[in-house]
Amino acid sequence: MKYNNITPGIFLKRPNRFIAEVEIDGQKETVHVKNTGRRRELLIPGCEVWLTEPGTPGRKTKYDLVAVRKSSGVLFNIDSQAPNKVVKEWLETMDYNRVVPEYTYGDSRIDFYMERGKEKFLMEVKGCTLEVDGVGYFPDAPTERGVKHIRELIKAKKAGFNAILAFVIQMDGVMEVRPNIEIHPEFGEAMNDAKMAGVEILFLTCHVEPDKLEINYKKK
Repeated sequence: MKYNNITPGIFLKRPNRFIAEVEIDGQKETVHVKNTGRRRELLIPGCEVWLTEPGTPGRKTKYDLVAVRKSSGVLFNIDSQAPNKVVKEWLETMDYNRVVPEYTYGDSRIDFYMERGKEKFLMEVKGCTLEVDGVGYFPDAPTERGVKHIRELIKAKKAGFNAILAFVIQMDGVMEVRPNIEIHPEFGEAMNDAKMAGVEILFLTCHVEPDKLEINYKKK
């Protein structure tokens, strides 16, 4: 997944979860942040950031903030829309006969439905942008919606689907994602229940550049 136009900047501050102030070529600019999570460990005044310019008519902000370099030197993609886009591209390279985004199952809308011959698959995608000591964690804030989706995957597995919970790791060098039980213990419980029920937990490792997010996971 590539961004057509990318602009470097320096992060100044984040007045609220939707916008940030960034210095671009010596000028202060208010930009949209494409991730409503806290990101306090990433968005530190003075850090390098990268922005896209969608060019959508009527926008209040010219740029979207999509990537940031952590103090450790690791580059993070923090675009919350990127995981589903990059997974769709990746799934289309796999040997599925059919890939359907935004599939309604039970009381939820699951990210992907796939078919391979007579086999049926449901995949829920979560983007991981929180890293501590080389390990990814999810979520960074309580997510009742995330718990609900995992429960739907468990039901789907019992109904005969191949159910998959996929974490897109939006940084290089991290190989696994653990439930952030300090933030949301119920998510950890749901994830453990999913494992016990036979739901596949997939860690989709990625390569990140300022203008690109690419899945480099190789299925074993």
